[in-house]
Amino acid sequence: MSEQEYTEVPRGLGNTVRLVVRTLVYVVLGGLALIAIVTVMSVLGPAIALDLYTPPVAAWWTVFTAVVVQGVPFLLLGTVVSAAIGVLVPERVFSRLLPCNPALAVPVAGAAGAVLPGCECASVPVAGSLMRRGVAPAAALAFLLSAPAINPVVLVATSIAFPGQPLMVVARGVASLAAAVVMGWLWARFGREEWLRLPQARATGSGTSRASAFATGLQHDFLHAGGFLVLGSAAAATFNITVPRSVLDVFTGSAWMSVPLLALLAVVLCVCSEADAFVAASLSGFAPTARLAFMVVGPMVDLKLVALQAGTFGRAFAVRFSSVTWAVALASSVLVGWWLL
Repeated sequence: MSEQEYTEVPRGLGNTVRLVVRTLVYVVLGGLALIAIVTVMSVLGPAIALDLYTPPVAAWWTVFTAVVVQGVPFLLLGTVVSAAIGVLVPERVFSRLLPCNPALAVPVAGAAGAVLPGCECASVPVAGSLMRRGVAPAAALAFLLSAPAINPVVLVATSIAFPGQPLMVVARGVASLAAAVVMGWLWARFGREEWLRLPQARATGSGTSRASAFATGLQHDFLHAGGFLVLGSAAAATFNITVPRSVLDVFTGSAWMSVPLLALLAVVLCVCSEADAFVAASLSGFAPTARLAFMVVGPMVDLKLVALQAGTFGRAFAVRFSSVTWAVALASSVLVGWWLL
């Protein structure tokens, strides 16, 4: 045995011992904490449950569950597509499909959002996968915004929610695509690299099969994004039970106040893009442009989407991008609504 090999053996053995000791410490501490929690809950649990089970708590739990259950299937769809892109699609495919000039790639990517029948929960992991495959961030972000708003499922749902009003469907598609393309151009012109935490490519061994790489990518993306979906859903449920509906009714009489109000309401309600048209149709007291703003802003900026973006691309990006997107989507809704509605 050489001197180098002789010194590497004790070093590797020491690392193993430290890892085992650290694992045992975590297991012991975790076990003690679990025992303490179980003991407290077994003694105080019934009394706490009776005290907390009030109508507001029941309403909070109902809204929270509805948002999570509504978003999880589409989040799963997005992570499946993301994992499939990472495993099956070579990087050269994107370089051939998208123009090299970001100014031209943005509208192409925005229009490509029409082919993915999913909601905003699905678009975030797909956009992250596109960036990992070498797509320019501006184009991937345009796709992120357009995919949940202009796909055929959403437009058909809008036509069903607004029967006899084809201009509402056209207005939603035009305003959403315009907002997505403008945001892509704005990022290409003013976005900074330090604001965006680019998703890192997941390392896989040379002998890893495609099936194994697909399963690893799916598990990573779904568990990572699912936690932020839960946080955003909890925030939306909290708003629903804390803000009285009478406060919202004050603004229905003013067109200038109702448009930004419904744009803000779309952010906190976190309604899936496949269902938000029916919610907008039920808001019959508001002007058509205000309801259009609700449907345009919601798929681009809501609490769960902001949380997903923060977890995927970083908090600095989510704060800046979401705030500007809200303003652009609102302006697009007002202009298109004034033109068509």
